[in-house]
Amino acid sequence: MEISLRGKTAIVTGASRGIGKAIAKSFVDAGAQVMLTSRKLDALQAAAKEMDGETDVFAANAGEIDQAKACIDATMERFGKIDILVNNAATNPYYGETLGVDSARFDKTFQVNLKGPLFWSQAVWNASMQNKPGVILNIASVGGLRAEQGLGVYNLTKAAVIHLTSQLACELGKTRVVGIAPGLVKTLFASVLIENVGDKLASALPTKRLGEPQDIANLALFLCSDLASWITGETYVIDGGAGVRSGTM
Repeated sequence: MEISLRGKTAIVTGASRGIGKAIAKSFVDAGAQVMLTSRKLDALQAAAKEMDGETDVFAANAGEIDQAKACIDATMERFGKIDILVNNAATNPYYGETLGVDSARFDKTFQVNLKGPLFWSQAVWNASMQNKPGVILNIASVGGLRAEQGLGVYNLTKAAVIHLTSQLACELGKTRVVGIAPGLVKTLFASVLIENVGDKLASALPTKRLGEPQDIANLALFLCSDLASWITGETYVIDGGAGVRSGTM
């Protein structure tokens, strides 16, 4: 079955690499016009060159609300509407015990990971979706559903994103709000974890492998398409089966 986004315009934050880049490319391949955004213009331009379709790029820090509004204004000027917003950009400047975090790194984590999705959603709603319903997709994490050592502060933000997803779905009606909670995916963002515990974690999974960015992009494409038109408020775990016990050898 072909999943089409023809006639749709999307914004993908954190789109220069990893999961965001895979989502943007999948959307372009499905016929969407896509605005790629992240902090570094050169990385965005390189990513866009790999995509065969109608794209544009805008450098913006996802945690800076003025920059978010500027990106949304540029998207409206370039494409005339916004049908899909993917809140993918995230940061994790602190690893350690939750009570050991300093105020600066706590604030930065929440600014990008929670304030960002909320205010990008607000700006897109005001600019386009209030008049023409669309889809907001939030990329959370399985860490938002369980406790684990070292990632407590990051996971607090992702737990909040999961709740934000259901809360906005309750409030925005026909504009659907959905989420994805990935497990460990092979990206530069997760490179430290992959280098230290990746093989061990993969061997314990029923699927016997870590995630690829395309695994997340495939689900994102479905959730943002009209095939998922009766889905809103839910966050879907995609983790290779980490949450189940496997009897396979």
